[in-house]
Amino acid sequence: MDEIVVSTVVYLPPDEVYEFLIDFPRYAKYSKHLTEVTQDGDGTPGTEYGLHLAWWKLTYTARSRVTEVEPPTRIDWRIVKDIDAHGRWRVAELDQLPADAPDDAETGSRVFLEVVFDPHSADEGALDLPRFVSFDWVLKKVKPVVVKEAERVVRRIVRDLEGRDREVHLELREEPDSV
Repeated sequence: MDEIVVSTVVYLPPDEVYEFLIDFPRYAKYSKHLTEVTQDGDGTPGTEYGLHLAWWKLTYTARSRVTEVEPPTRIDWRIVKDIDAHGRWRVAELDQLPADAPDDAETGSRVFLEVVFDPHSADEGALDLPRFVSFDWVLKKVKPVVVKEAERVVRRIVRDLEGRDREVHLELREEPDSV
């Protein structure tokens, strides 16, 4: 399994961050490759989302399901079609603000986007590939795109949450499958 974790500090309390994150359909405006999000449910466990993606010459709709929530600290999800993948948003209140916090910051939370996936579990028949393009080539190219998208989404969410542009320091951890 591969793992990608992106985290940053947001200068808001966990409950405000959580309420923002649970509104999953708005994510389409943060991502370069996520063109639309459709929702079947109210955001609680069992809610399913259609993630309509477009990258290069490919289009695909991933299906995810909320599996567990613990307001205001966690939203767990799983991809339910074509690949073994799951993840979560985690929100942890900071005990103290960083030294470089904005002057008007009163509280803060560390927000984590964690994604775990097995690229080898992907269903080769799920994509309509152009002639002479191998599925292995696509898999090799997709992981860096996923990492960049995770970073982009977190940066844009911070901007909307705080209502201002600022330098966002992201911590990124990638753990590739050792096989």
